[in-house]
Amino acid sequence: MATADVNLTPRQIVAELDRYIVGQGKAKRAVAIAMRNRFRRDRLGDDMRDDIIPKNILMIGPTGVGKTEIARRLATLAGAPFVKVEATKYTEVGYVGRDVESMVRDLVEAAIRMVQDERRADVVEAADAAAIERVIDLLYPDTRPPTTAQPMNAFAQSLGSIFGNTFQQPQAPAPQPTSPTPAPEQAKTIREQARADVVRGFFDVRLVDIEVEEAAQMPMMGGMDPSMGGGGADMGEMLGNLLPKKKVKKRVTVVEARRQFAQEEANKLIDMDAVKREALRRAGENGIIFIDEIDKVAASGNRGGADVSREGVQRDILPIVEGSTVNTKHGALKTDHVLFIAAGAFHMSKPSDLIPELQGRFPIRVELDSLSIDDMKTILTQPKNALTQQYTQLLAVEGVELTFTPDGIEQLATFAMKVNEQTENIGARRLHTVLERLLEDVSYAAPEESGAVTIDGAYVRERLGEIVESANLSTYIL
Repeated sequence: MATADVNLTPRQIVAELDRYIVGQGKAKRAVAIAMRNRFRRDRLGDDMRDDIIPKNILMIGPTGVGKTEIARRLATLAGAPFVKVEATKYTEVGYVGRDVESMVRDLVEAAIRMVQDERRADVVEAADAAAIERVIDLLYPDTRPPTTAQPMNAFAQSLGSIFGNTFQQPQAPAPQPTSPTPAPEQAKTIREQARADVVRGFFDVRLVDIEVEEAAQMPMMGGMDPSMGGGGADMGEMLGNLLPKKKVKKRVTVVEARRQFAQEEANKLIDMDAVKREALRRAGENGIIFIDEIDKVAASGNRGGADVSREGVQRDILPIVEGSTVNTKHGALKTDHVLFIAAGAFHMSKPSDLIPELQGRFPIRVELDSLSIDDMKTILTQPKNALTQQYTQLLAVEGVELTFTPDGIEQLATFAMKVNEQTENIGARRLHTVLERLLEDVSYAAPEESGAVTIDGAYVRERLGEIVESANLSTYIL
């Protein structure tokens, strides 16, 4: 199994998360245990495995403290299908908008893409070899091996009679006079030399005419709107897979033709039925759905109006979280063993404002701490993807050598905390705003004014001091 076989202990999982996320030890421990429990469950007997369900997690904490990042990094670490959704995007059944089951369909699509990428990686060499042969066919058509045309299948013929010329298979072009066909041995020599030239990039900039396959478009039926998750899109895709592909001519470079041919050949080598089966299994057994802004659908008191719809969204989410079967265009998916992680700031409401049934489906609750100045300094310097490292490497491309001194880091963290206190507390996201404002002149002047730039306390105070001290300016600029 691709995800649960990642044999990491809870301590190792937390250590990996520490490389990217500062603090929040309680939340990291909770998700690490949840991930390890999947590993344990996979090694149980069939009589007990189905009875063990994931212990869903509710994260409580202000914005910008790492809730989403913890879930995203956990999914990446586990190799699990992952989707992030916002509870406010959904509406109660009967209202116009997205239904909550679409989050499960999104998870299946994420699993399909994940498995497809893995399968493509397995056949990349074979697909590239076939793509090179197709490029040689374009460059030296006289050496092309003889092929036979494929007849149109009976189903496509019947659809063509119903819908007219929309689905008619394109007629083969009339044969053009060509130069005398070389002898087989000579053609083999030509192709071997051309193959070596294509591999070393000799023909990369040459323009060639290629035919790209495009799926046949199915006419819209009966007012079905694909954007609303109805059956129109599924019907069109089903019929489109049975219809002959439409060929579109394009003039591209050889290197682009090779890339497109490699994609087409890889798709031919992949068994999509097997991909769908594995994706459904992986989504159902190891999928993670992160529901953000869950506090926005928690109604405090029965005031009617919008709160009625909010409670309806909660009731629609409930069966998915507790385990149900959702039909997708790739097959049915049971959500019994999908791990749900919900998160919210709960400034205007509290977890007890959620309906009792939904509260019971999130038995593990962790409260994330607000960031301190020390946390801000750590975020700026220590994680693998630290912001200071990002800006240093970005500007190094333009010949600008950035150096952040300890007092400069201290001043940046202090200013970010002060602005969070004066305005809205957006956590670590404030550092992005402060750094962008601080380095605006340097980024604008590069590369015309390259060289060494030292970001110390005085530099930070000179460019940000006035803005931070003025509450009005901080509100609009930072």
